[in-house]
Amino acid sequence: MKRRSSRAPRSRAKGRERGAAVVEFALVVPVLLVLVGGIIEFSYSYNLQISVTQAAREAARTMAIFNDQGRARAAAVAGAPGLSPSGFTYTFTGSCPSGGTGNAQVTVGYTANSLTGMFGSSIALTGTGAMRCHG
Repeated sequence: MKRRSSRAPRSRAKGRERGAAVVEFALVVPVLLVLVGGIIEFSYSYNLQISVTQAAREAARTMAIFNDQGRARAAAVAGAPGLSPSGFTYTFTGSCPSGGTGNAQVTVGYTANSLTGMFGSSIALTGTGAMRCHG
């Protein structure tokens, strides 16, 4: 009889432990999902920032060599092949006249849609590139 009475409470205890594990899992899952979503959104934004900075660098290099804003815009688009050209905005500072010295600076702005939407619907990014004229 001892064996029989000792088995009954154990089976009830196992059922209670499983119920407690389900409750704990239900409490932890939302936090984990937010954490994973945040990691995904951050990595996506960081990748976009690198691309926008590369586009600005290519535009500044082209401005320093050719002093042509049309070519600089084309170089920016070519420097960031994964981004939509219609999302770019350009600000040109400085110019490089032939034989002159100074710096050509280009600031490229880009607005993209958020990947997960957890922290807003869009992301505004800015990249700046500067090059010495005829350098």
